[in-house]
Amino acid sequence: MASPCEVLMQIDDEHIAMQMLNVAVDEARRIEQKYSRFLKGNILWQINNAQGNAVNIDQETAQLLQFSQQCYQLSGGSFDITAGPLINLWRFDGSNQVPKEGAIKSALRLVGFSAIGFTDSKLNMPASMSLDFGGIGKEYAVDRVAQQLSQRWPNISVMVNFGGDIACPVLKVDGWQVGIENPQKLDNAAAQLTIRQGALATSGTTRRYFEVDSVRYGHIINPQTGYPVDKAPLSVTVLGPNCITAGMLSTMAMLKGADSEGFLAAQNVDFKVFR
Repeated sequence: MASPCEVLMQIDDEHIAMQMLNVAVDEARRIEQKYSRFLKGNILWQINNAQGNAVNIDQETAQLLQFSQQCYQLSGGSFDITAGPLINLWRFDGSNQVPKEGAIKSALRLVGFSAIGFTDSKLNMPASMSLDFGGIGKEYAVDRVAQQLSQRWPNISVMVNFGGDIACPVLKVDGWQVGIENPQKLDNAAAQLTIRQGALATSGTTRRYFEVDSVRYGHIINPQTGYPVDKAPLSVTVLGPNCITAGMLSTMAMLKGADSEGFLAAQNVDFKVFR
């Protein structure tokens, strides 16, 4: 998951706690192995290397594609899992290089979820396009782990936390205390929330950005322009019924730039925006 992960459990039985931890690790590892774009041979690699040929997909992959399609449609095309060619141009590795305009225009021709065709069992995608589930994968893993733990141990409160994306599937009366990171002072909390049940997700550019000529370029790219989102917040945190919904809304809010707060206010959710 490329981030610190933890599972907190309200239990004093070490044997059961280890069983729960093993379930969590196995499920998180399964999802990462299946959908990481950095691993060769998995279903995502097969899709991205099909060169226009149809690829067989399973029900889980079809469901993720359906959710990604909803994100694309609800965001007016700004939340797009085909934005990989653009993401690959913008390197946040210390090189601090703004891609050439010609390279961005070329990459834009390979971006657009509407070019994909899929059913419950097959996917067709034009050659040279690519998918990246990075925008929803970690949140999906959080929800899957939370679901499995709550189904097997419905009376034990847990908090699943993968890199700050959190789910608390079983009611905890006194709640879990969760800190929201201060983007101006990383690794320190700017606010504290009490979560009794539900989920939380944060999107932001506080750790992946660079500056050139006093212009700040964050890692969240607008797939319609090819450039980082203009006037984006430093971070957006959203509370929701599950982690993948909270993550969708926090990312969409980042993509709204200057209108992040207005967008979230219209969604009837609790949120915190830092600029």
